[in-house]
Amino acid sequence: MKIPKRIQPLVDEGLVDEVLRPLMSGKEADVFVVRSGNEVRCAKIYKEAEKRSFKQAVQYREGRKGRNSRRARAMEKGSKFGRNEQEQAWQNAEVDALFRLAYAGVRVPQPYGCFDGVLLMELITDEQGFVAPRLNDVTLTAEQALAHHKVVMKDVQRMLCAGLIHGDLSEFNVLLDSCGPVIIDLPQAVDAAANNNAKRMLERDVNNMTQYYGQFAPELLKTKYAKEMWALFESGKLNPDSELTGKFKESTKAADVDSVLAEIEAAFDEEQERKERIREAVEG
Repeated sequence: MKIPKRIQPLVDEGLVDEVLRPLMSGKEADVFVVRSGNEVRCAKIYKEAEKRSFKQAVQYREGRKGRNSRRARAMEKGSKFGRNEQEQAWQNAEVDALFRLAYAGVRVPQPYGCFDGVLLMELITDEQGFVAPRLNDVTLTAEQALAHHKVVMKDVQRMLCAGLIHGDLSEFNVLLDSCGPVIIDLPQAVDAAANNNAKRMLERDVNNMTQYYGQFAPELLKTKYAKEMWALFESGKLNPDSELTGKFKESTKAADVDSVLAEIEAAFDEEQERKERIREAVEG
């Protein structure tokens, strides 16, 4: 097929030998199946900021450290240079997160690098060598749902121990290969310690996955893994080998009404955004 303009530099540099076919076209990126030597990989082309549908990017960028102070100041001011730097930071965030999480033992695609807004990474396949399906396209038994949920919760735990929260985890961002769930799509990964929205995003990620798997294994709907994880994380007691129970006793202290209302409002806005993204994923 004709080589997309954005992938041509990778071909010129010998990083890609052939573009085999388009894999997916979304509101945030276009993905192509490519050949690099004897390996089949995928190339993810990020779309420009004004063409993306991710409306709440500011919440996700909070707490990310700039590579130097000049760039950080430019990003804050919103100058043309700053916007370009911000865009590069957004694109590089995914490859940085992939390397970090792979090292932490989380099942994610292996990254090979990000080159001018094109992320070259492993193509996740099933037992027959076909592109692995997304979780939302698969029907599970109760036993499979329980087993896969346990794997995903452990990966979320490892992510949190590595200082990251996915920020947009759902059945649309998990693939199933022959070994189980593989987490994908991480450009919005959140700094767990520096982002004020971290707790809420962790709870949303965990609850999204629990609700999905709970369709097949309803007993999962009673679990409280997010609250248990966050409490251990805040107290400095969470580590990758911590055995979680899914149980958590709520505090009996009087609630801060204003904070609760603010969280409810933020959660509502995020849920509307999630529904829109799901609709776009289904239509795409």
